[in-house]
Amino acid sequence: MAVCVCSALSSLLLLLSCGVAGGYPFRAPIDLDVTPRITVTTSGLLGCRRFQSSVVNYSTLLLEEDMGLLYVGARGAVFALNATDISDSTARTIEWEASEEQKQQCLSKGKDDKTECYNHIRFLQRFNSTHLYMCGTHAFEPLCAYIDEESFKVSSEFEEGREKCPYGPATGYTGLIVDQQMYTASQYEFQCSPDIRRNDPYPMVRTEEAPTRWFHEADFVGSALVRESEGSTTGDDDKIYYFFTEKSQEQTPYYSHIRVARVGRVCKGDRGGLLTLQKRWTSFLKATLVCSLPEYNLHFNVLRSIYTLPGHTPHDTLFYGVFSPECCKMGISTLVPYFKQDESFSPPLPSYLQCITDQLRSRGINSSTSLPDDMLNFVRRHPLMSQQVMSTEQRPLLFRRTTDYTQLVAHRVEGLDGQNYHLLFMGTDDGWLHRAVEVKGHLHIIEELQLFDQPQRVDSLVISHTQMSVYVGSPSGVVQLPLSTCNRYNSCYDCIFSRDPYCGWDGQDCLDITAQTDRSNLTQDVLYGNRGCDNEPVQHRSRSVMVGDDVLLQCEISSNLATPVWTLDGSELQGYGLDSGFRVGTDGLLVIESQPEQSGEYTCHALENGVRVAVVKYSVTVRLDMPHPPPPPIDQSQDYPYYPTPPPLTQFFHPSPPSSERPLPPSAPAPLPPTSELPPSAPAPPPPTSELLSPRSMEAMYLSLITILGGLCLVLTVVLLYLGFCLRGSHRGKYSLRAAAAAAASANHTDRKRKHRKQQQKRHSSSAHLDLKTISRHCNGNGICNGNGVSQQPGNGDTHKGGFLQIVPREGQPSPNKDPPPPAPPLPPPPQTPDTPLNQSECDLQDFPSPNGLSATLPSVLRRMHGNSYMLLRQSEAESSSPLCRSFTEELNTILEKRKHTQLLPKPNESSL
Repeated sequence: MAVCVCSALSSLLLLLSCGVAGGYPFRAPIDLDVTPRITVTTSGLLGCRRFQSSVVNYSTLLLEEDMGLLYVGARGAVFALNATDISDSTARTIEWEASEEQKQQCLSKGKDDKTECYNHIRFLQRFNSTHLYMCGTHAFEPLCAYIDEESFKVSSEFEEGREKCPYGPATGYTGLIVDQQMYTASQYEFQCSPDIRRNDPYPMVRTEEAPTRWFHEADFVGSALVRESEGSTTGDDDKIYYFFTEKSQEQTPYYSHIRVARVGRVCKGDRGGLLTLQKRWTSFLKATLVCSLPEYNLHFNVLRSIYTLPGHTPHDTLFYGVFSPECCKMGISTLVPYFKQDESFSPPLPSYLQCITDQLRSRGINSSTSLPDDMLNFVRRHPLMSQQVMSTEQRPLLFRRTTDYTQLVAHRVEGLDGQNYHLLFMGTDDGWLHRAVEVKGHLHIIEELQLFDQPQRVDSLVISHTQMSVYVGSPSGVVQLPLSTCNRYNSCYDCIFSRDPYCGWDGQDCLDITAQTDRSNLTQDVLYGNRGCDNEPVQHRSRSVMVGDDVLLQCEISSNLATPVWTLDGSELQGYGLDSGFRVGTDGLLVIESQPEQSGEYTCHALENGVRVAVVKYSVTVRLDMPHPPPPPIDQSQDYPYYPTPPPLTQFFHPSPPSSERPLPPSAPAPLPPTSELPPSAPAPPPPTSELLSPRSMEAMYLSLITILGGLCLVLTVVLLYLGFCLRGSHRGKYSLRAAAAAAASANHTDRKRKHRKQQQKRHSSSAHLDLKTISRHCNGNGICNGNGVSQQPGNGDTHKGGFLQIVPREGQPSPNKDPPPPAPPLPPPPQTPDTPLNQSECDLQDFPSPNGLSATLPSVLRRMHGNSYMLLRQSEAESSSPLCRSFTEELNTILEKRKHTQLLPKPNESSL
């Protein structure tokens, strides 16, 4: 895709000088691929207004600046919109759709019922001061009509439109109304040749078909009127130019019948010949448009769109054209035809190439009907000029490999430096709009705007200088956008780098210069885009990371033309290789496996137009350790005591020896003695806190704890299943359960202590015969706990239904020791704090010791079984238990939840496994 700019000259034919003047060397095609500076999606559009209705294909736009109206031709309807805001509710509509009978006739001709068999408005222009004129395809039977502007209604009967409008919605077509005369160009019927026509009421004139065809499968894209009669010193006539692509008829050994871009011209006052070329154009000439990069063998020979930018005089008129290669859209093409003049012909006389001028009038030729036949025969046989329309520098303005432009418009803007800059808007086939400015023969794309969420073609573009808006027609609706959005730029550099001729920086904001009466304090640099800004404040951020961690330092750069440059303590980071420890991406700088020497101040700079601008600074500190996290807050609403610092894991499964004294609240741990002072059997002191709290150590400890608890649950399940099997029969098991409340109530505190000492002495001798001693529950919700931990049911003497269960030997092998097995040691009470006073009415556990931090409200105690395993026999009345007597699982989960925020040992003590 290439864009060429062309200017009209006053010579024999329009000589289009494609302007790419100086300043930017073109070394390779990739250097011509201009990148838009800013990309804006639909969510970021500013000042956007939309118009949609139930119809589709809003392809024809007519702007009436003086009346503030935008007329829109769509499929089956014409709209009159408020040009100030097309989304308001004042829109007026004329519905004009083909009848069902006409649609059926269209289908019978084999046309598409989804596209062709509808009425597509292809022509909509002003006819006079009171009426508009429109034409539609009308389901392959074109019709035209007048519209009363004041009432916005069809004011006349529909007219035959076969000579004015194409049959299909996709056929190449262009048309103008000049002084109430309609000039159109198209392939009007399927079997006819394309031609240029002027219709009634003036004498109808068209192009010649025989003996020499003037067009060969021409596809018209646009037309323009140039008022060359105004201020002419030669009495020249106005001219109408047509732009199209056709098959070439020039024959050479290298190519034949390929498509080429052309420009044709006719004189407005042409009436045709008297005998020769009767009702045919006597002033028609055409020439080849060249837009190419010959040093790279790139030729863009298909014309896609054209726009005429009027100047102060006809000689200042510019034509901007969009070209593409014939074979594909990737900038690759074959050879372009080069017309070689037949040496048998001498250059024609000036009168052959001119409209009726004062020179011909002086010879008695006042109109085209007075031209001699020999002159007209030469024109009929040789419409193509040997002189091609070349660019002055033979360079396009723009080269885009991945963009298919469909429409473009342009207008002039005066910058703060007093120069006129050309601002262009170019629509694509996927619904984007590129806004660009021409600077020194180079096209700088200021921004690209995504107009629609779903890709769709841009069918038409119109610029309003009064409304300062650009209007975009598409298959789904019409979009109105401001010509510039200077408030998008938040800094001086962003405003200056944009090179937008509408925008200037006043020291605080980027403003639209057209809305400012005093421009003395505004700064702008469209020519270079890098002057006028001082150093600006930079955002500061801090990052603190552990050694070995990866750190991402984000740096958001909005400009697609800027390159990020990173510095560390003022020195630019070089290389970014695989072994450098740094990676630069689109979102920032990645520091890989950070080390202490990588601490410092990192600064992200945006390098654009040769200027380096600081965007953000990071103060990065790489630490060997991280500060300790604060302890979790104490929840006073809990009904059980809370220990801010839980005991080590080794003490969790090893209760302290029984004591008759009430335990005190836990205090801060005493400092550990040196390793040399520890006894030989004492465990080694724990590692330093920093090592314990490292992520890897914490992870290992949590995994170890989970493994221990999983094994414990598995062992308990197996033992319970085995015990249930033994108790199924009355004589099959080794142990039986019976009530022992009375025996427990008669045992006083002294007997328990004595029996407990005996139990400690005979542990090894009796473990082989009685492994499971006792599993007791000290507080049952159905009874009232007394001082000895026995549950009593008031008014019921059946003590075996009381507070706890006991396992006693039965029919097993007698133990060598004839004394009965001692009862289970009592459970320790909870530690007393000022907030949790002793309550004798609930559970008086003052004789029970504290198991080194384990809450005394646990319902059961684990006992060693076969040296390494544990077993828990729970009472079946769990559903009616007291709130103070929670299940072992609930208490264990509560403790584990609290221990997540506290220090754990790196390795569990082997004695607790």
